[in-house]
Amino acid sequence: MKIAVTAANGQLSSSIINELKKKIRKENVIGIVRTPEKASHLGIEVRKGDYTNREDFDSALKGIDAVLLLSGSGEPQKRIQQHRNVIEAAKQNAVKKIVYTSIVGDENETTFSPIVRSNRQTEEDVKESGMRWVIGRNGIYIEPDLEYIDTYIIEGEIRNCAGDGKCGYTSRDELGFAYSQMLLQDKHNGQTYNLVGEPITQTQLVELINQEFNTNLKFNSISVDEYEKERKAELGNFIGTIIAGIYDGISKGVNDVPSDFMKAAGRPHKAPMEMIKSFMIK
Repeated sequence: MKIAVTAANGQLSSSIINELKKKIRKENVIGIVRTPEKASHLGIEVRKGDYTNREDFDSALKGIDAVLLLSGSGEPQKRIQQHRNVIEAAKQNAVKKIVYTSIVGDENETTFSPIVRSNRQTEEDVKESGMRWVIGRNGIYIEPDLEYIDTYIIEGEIRNCAGDGKCGYTSRDELGFAYSQMLLQDKHNGQTYNLVGEPITQTQLVELINQEFNTNLKFNSISVDEYEKERKAELGNFIGTIIAGIYDGISKGVNDVPSDFMKAAGRPHKAPMEMIKSFMIK
């Protein structure tokens, strides 16, 4: 069984590939990337595939049995067609199974909602493809908060608009493990899974970070408008609006959802502190 992973250079895709290599021969794991010469570190066969180019995937998916479609990072409406390029090429090549990395979120309530709606459309496209399918709805990664620790220390706080909302954080390593199972095991076919961990508040997250990093950070809850203004100034309008929308969603409870991780992975999701400790070891 040959499995292809799209956008293979990304951190989540790399985690999925590493898990697959533990479970099947590396000759049966194919990475598809926009620029193959930048993916030699993966240690697997790499093929060229740009989401905007249907012809790339007509070639890249030859001889493939299952494909992991990683959600694109472009503007919402563009993503839908980019994903369809992969889905249509998979059908043309008689790929038997498709697994899609979607997201948890609300379709209407925040400035992140257009991204969620585009993912829901791709979910429908995947279901209607005629292939066997599995959909994972990813929670928010815990790693960015940990990677940002130096800035948090300088500022003395973690500041956002999530308020007292709970978020079922996950990690790329946890997701990598779950998706490898979803790709390899037929019992997951036809399922949509919320891939999230234990829901915690920002105050609880800060307490855990303080314990592990020996810091004395505080959580500062600010308004959505104020946070969006800050994020736009630092990250630009598109990304800034998305980030503010994510934390607005946390405040509204859209990331506090039942977890299907145990069903998908066959083991419990790691606790938040376990994920933080795993990050520190790397």
